[in-house]
Amino acid sequence: MTVIEFSNVSKSFPWHTGRVLLRTGLAQLFRGDRQKRFVALKHVSFRVERGESLGIIGPNGAGKSTLLSLVAGLAEPDEGTVTVNGRTAALLELGSGFHPDLTGRENVRLNASLLGFTRKQTEELFDRIVGFSEITDFIDEPLRTYSSGMVVRLAFSVAVHLEPEILLVDEVLAVGDAAFQAKCIEKIWELRNSGKTLLIVSHAPPALQEFCDRAIWLNRGELVMSGGVRDVTEAYAGR
Repeated sequence: MTVIEFSNVSKSFPWHTGRVLLRTGLAQLFRGDRQKRFVALKHVSFRVERGESLGIIGPNGAGKSTLLSLVAGLAEPDEGTVTVNGRTAALLELGSGFHPDLTGRENVRLNASLLGFTRKQTEELFDRIVGFSEITDFIDEPLRTYSSGMVVRLAFSVAVHLEPEILLVDEVLAVGDAAFQAKCIEKIWELRNSGKTLLIVSHAPPALQEFCDRAIWLNRGELVMSGGVRDVTEAYAGR
């Protein structure tokens, strides 16, 4: 069964050129000047089947994170269609979706509620989430007092324990000590072996080769290559 499908998807964002004088902005408006836009994805199409692990590779600015944002529902395509069938948990950046002024406990409850969990369901999972993150002593402190490593521990633990059917990971495992990285890798293997669908962005071909069945290579928003993970990553490394 297809759980993710991109059909001729394009996405662009406006260039931010700084402030302009009011009279300049009005003059541009009356002249019909169009704001320049950065094309992040251009006519991208692919499918991911249930239980499959897809790696996404490409240089900075290739459109990898934009693609994950579209899957997560954080953005809408300008053209084409994005279809996602399943509960999605996203690790797109450190603490994405967390509020710095809320405590760790409050952020766990907030993220769970956004995913449709009841308070009772969240409380049943709470001890497992906090225990995995190894930040029990700080769970009632505001998130702004956390180190980046503590934030990613909590973010990862929330994402993998709230029963995701599709897990999106964007380079987040590069943060944290070796012991915690090993725990994360083991948890990802557990999800993969239980039939969950994974989309993983990484600049490291070995990481994608370890986890993924297939891979796609993006460059300047365009799909360069799609196929077996080793074929795609070796082609990218030898470009």
